[in-house]
Amino acid sequence: MARYGVTIFPTDYSIQPVELARAVEERGFDSLFVTEHTHIPTSRRTPWPGGAELPKDYWHTLDPFVALSAMAAVTERIILGTGVCLVVERDPIQLAKEVASLDMISSGRVILGVGAGWNAEEMENHGVQFATRWKVVREKVLAMKAIWAEDEAEYHGEFVDFDKLWSWPKPVQPGGPPIWLGAQSKWAFDRVADYCDGWMPIGLSGGLEEGIEALRKSCDRSGRDYESIDRAIFAAAPNEEACRKNIDRGFTDQMFALPSKSADKVLPILDDLAELANKVR
Repeated sequence: MARYGVTIFPTDYSIQPVELARAVEERGFDSLFVTEHTHIPTSRRTPWPGGAELPKDYWHTLDPFVALSAMAAVTERIILGTGVCLVVERDPIQLAKEVASLDMISSGRVILGVGAGWNAEEMENHGVQFATRWKVVREKVLAMKAIWAEDEAEYHGEFVDFDKLWSWPKPVQPGGPPIWLGAQSKWAFDRVADYCDGWMPIGLSGGLEEGIEALRKSCDRSGRDYESIDRAIFAAAPNEEACRKNIDRGFTDQMFALPSKSADKVLPILDDLAELANKVR
């Protein structure tokens, strides 16, 4: 059965994490995903892929793991995820501990959506060059997986390098939470097959059918079992026809986007989306 959830830019002016998480679980959704941007450089050199003026949500977003921890404390069932965590901007040893701690606190309800980001200035502020960002993502993900799975983990790469270390807690989910790649370039599918557990494209960007076929081919080339890969749509079109079509395409999860607005604006939208989800399960 397909799973349905919601995603939001959690900000200082929108419905707050605790209220939202309770409302999402009460309405029968399966998941709640939050975004990440540590900051937005004021230079605005890199154009927003959305094409228009960058919404202020991007530089008012809460830290995702603080928000998700608050959500975990007041829920029991829903999956809690990042859509996406910009791993290029984070230390992998510290991030591995944050994610493992959240997985423990939530009793194994975490999905780590990852990406490289689009804002060159933002990642440069963290010491990462745009041209090598995907190499950095890969190494950091593999390093975290080693930390989660091994009692004495080590990793030696071009961008991540550490000798044997001890790090607890270990995640509740064996080997660590599922890692979903949030990207849609022609290289994304080989990356999913290489080091991820799921593919999470943005629904409004199109190319979903072509992406599914490309993912199948990448799995065949690498020897990965296509059916073992989660296939989730971030910001899915909120209508019955589109949802059913996505199920037919082979997507396992669909998350609807909520606006970064106050509770009195968000909760009625959440009611409508819950009704839609119940129709198409």
